[in-house]
Amino acid sequence: MSADAKARPTTTWIDAMFMRGGTSKGLFFREQDLPPAGPQRDRVFTDALGSPDPFGRQLDGMGGGISSLSKVVSVAPSSRPDADVDYTFGQVAVREAAVDYSGNCGNLSAAVVPFALMAGIHEVDDDGPASVIAHNTNTGKLIEVRLEVADGAAVTSANFVLPGVAGSGAPIELRYLDPSGSRTSGALPTGYPVDTLEVGGRSIEVSLVDVATPMVFVAATDLGLTGAELPDALDAEAELAALLERIRRTGAVAMGLCETPADAPQSVPKIAMVAPPADSTLLDGTDVPAADCDVLIRAVSMGLSHRAIPGTSALCAAAAANIEGTVVQRCSTSSGSELRIATPSGVVASAADVSAEDGALKVTAASLFRTARPLMRGQVALPQ
Repeated sequence: MSADAKARPTTTWIDAMFMRGGTSKGLFFREQDLPPAGPQRDRVFTDALGSPDPFGRQLDGMGGGISSLSKVVSVAPSSRPDADVDYTFGQVAVREAAVDYSGNCGNLSAAVVPFALMAGIHEVDDDGPASVIAHNTNTGKLIEVRLEVADGAAVTSANFVLPGVAGSGAPIELRYLDPSGSRTSGALPTGYPVDTLEVGGRSIEVSLVDVATPMVFVAATDLGLTGAELPDALDAEAELAALLERIRRTGAVAMGLCETPADAPQSVPKIAMVAPPADSTLLDGTDVPAADCDVLIRAVSMGLSHRAIPGTSALCAAAAANIEGTVVQRCSTSSGSELRIATPSGVVASAADVSAEDGALKVTAASLFRTARPLMRGQVALPQ
C-alpha cells in the first residue's frame, strides 16, 4: 500500500440536526454555522448528503437516494418584524452536485419550529398551544405554525397518524398565509384554469396552479392511466417518465418560471396525475375505498413518483379543487374547502380558503396537519 493510500485526510465537522418532517427527512442547520450562501454552502450540503452519487443511493452521506430523503434546511432568527424565524429549504440532487432553492418543502416546514426551539433560535415561554410565524425565504411567504410546547420544546408524542409515517405523533398545523404566487404571478399564472400544452406532437390539457408551490396537474386518463397506480409501476415506465418531464418543463415556461424547457428548475413546478375517487391499494397492501377520498393524486418529485404527496402539493391541490374548471376540480367530489387526497401511502387531508373578490381570485390561506420529530443531533462529517 502506498503512502498516499494510507493517508487520512482531515474531516471537517459541522453542527446539524437530522429531522423528520411529515413524510420527508432532512439535515437542519443554524444559519450562523454555515458559510455564506453560494457555492461553498452548496458544497457543504451536497457533501453532507452524499451527492453526487452515480449509483443513486447517496451511500456516502446522510441522504436516502430519493427526493423526499435528500433535503436540507437552514434556520435563523427572522429578519422580518412580522415573523419569528426565517428558513431556507434546499432540494439536493442525488446524482448531481446541485442544490435547488426554487421552491419550499411543505413536509419539512413542519420541522422548522421544533428545530428552532431545540437549537435556541426561538423561545416559547409558556407550555401548551403555541403559534409561531415562520418566513420561508424561498417563496417570501409566511406560515403560521401551530403546535404544542412543553418545557420549551415541541411535543412530539400524541395520537395523530400521518399517512406514510409509521406510528403516531403530535399534530402540527401549518397555515400558509396568502399562499398564491409562491414563484409566479398568482394562483393561476396564465389566468386560465386549464391550458393546452403542445408536447412532442401532442396536445395535453393541464391546470397550472401556484398556491404554496407551482404545480402542473394533468388528468391520469389523458396519459392512459387510472390514477391508482403505485410508484414502482409508474417509475418502471420510461416513456411515461419522459413524457411527464416534458409536460412539466413546458408547463414551467407557460407559468413564467423560465424562458425555455431546458431552463426549468429541477424541483418546481412539480407535476401530478389526477383522477376521480376510485378503490385503490396502498403501498402496505391496505385497500382504500373510493368513498374515503375526494380525489386520487400521484405526484412526481425530481423525476420519481412520490410515495405520498409533497405537503405544498397537497395545499395546491386543495386550492385547485376550489377553482372552477381546473383538472383537480373536475375530478374531485369535494364540496367544501377540505380535500381528501388518496395517495400511495394513504388519504391526506388539506384545505384552502378560496374566494373571488371583485372578480379576482383570492386564496386567503391553505392548511394541513403534519407531524415532526428530531432523529439525531450533533455534527455531520464533511470530507476534504
